[in-house]
Amino acid sequence: MKSKNILVNKWYVLIIAVFCCLLWGSAYPCIKIGYNLFNIAANDTPTKLVFAGFRFSIAGMVVLLVYFIINKTIYIPKKQELFKMLILGLLQTTFQYIFFYIGLSNTTGVKGSILNSTGIFFSVFLAHFLYKNDKINIFKILGCLVGFIGVIVIEFSSGLSNISFNFYGDGFIIIAAIVASIAAIYSKTLSHSINIISLTGYQLFLGGIILSLTGYLSGGHLNNFTSQSSALLLYMALLSAAAFTLWTALLKYNKVSTISMYNFLVPIFGSLLSAIFLNEKIFEVKNLIALILVCLGIFLVNKFS
Repeated sequence: MKSKNILVNKWYVLIIAVFCCLLWGSAYPCIKIGYNLFNIAANDTPTKLVFAGFRFSIAGMVVLLVYFIINKTIYIPKKQELFKMLILGLLQTTFQYIFFYIGLSNTTGVKGSILNSTGIFFSVFLAHFLYKNDKINIFKILGCLVGFIGVIVIEFSSGLSNISFNFYGDGFIIIAAIVASIAAIYSKTLSHSINIISLTGYQLFLGGIILSLTGYLSGGHLNNFTSQSSALLLYMALLSAAAFTLWTALLKYNKVSTISMYNFLVPIFGSLLSAIFLNEKIFEVKNLIALILVCLGIFLVNKFS
């Protein structure tokens, strides 16, 4: 009961949500740095999937280890539970990150972080049809429109007549955002009947294993394990373990739109950290306008829910 009270208290929710968004934001530059440290070529999609699979399968093992330490027992899911965990893993880890990793390798970290924030708008529309207390209103519609205008702005490369859109980069990031929205709602549903820590651990582990196998069977292989590359991989696994577990807990006890409001911090953190670690240009006028519009859109969606 105490943990539930913490997860519905607005100040604890704020702190936990901001922490999760900071972790997810840091993933943008980490992925690109990881490609360099592991010598993964831009067109080597299979190895990128192996890289992603290692990250999430390790994250899943970390979460399940935490469950064991807390409960002094190994959680063995029932057959029906395991099937549901597998479906969640395919959505939230395998399918989402197949599109995400490929997309991010074909666009910039700044642009990718902004485009990925469109997931909140898909969540708003899905929640309208699934939850009686989360219906669309005029402010949510206005917020979505403002946010999508921000997404369009980031696609202008040099004037309104020249739209720079790369389907295998920008398009795949948007598809990943849609899949993530569906997965988040499915995760909320499952969290009411399955322990949050075990649910997160198994979905990450199963989804990660499938990612790795997909990559290996397609000809991928991950080499060049050094102290630096291994440390980066471990950090990425830990950030996934922490962020997904905490976010699932927040979704269980709060409305989807209430928690989704904090997603505006992901493109902000992602853009800032990409600018710092990848030397990308965040201070271009179009990037700043896009960030402001996306954040304003998400604010409107949630302020008047």
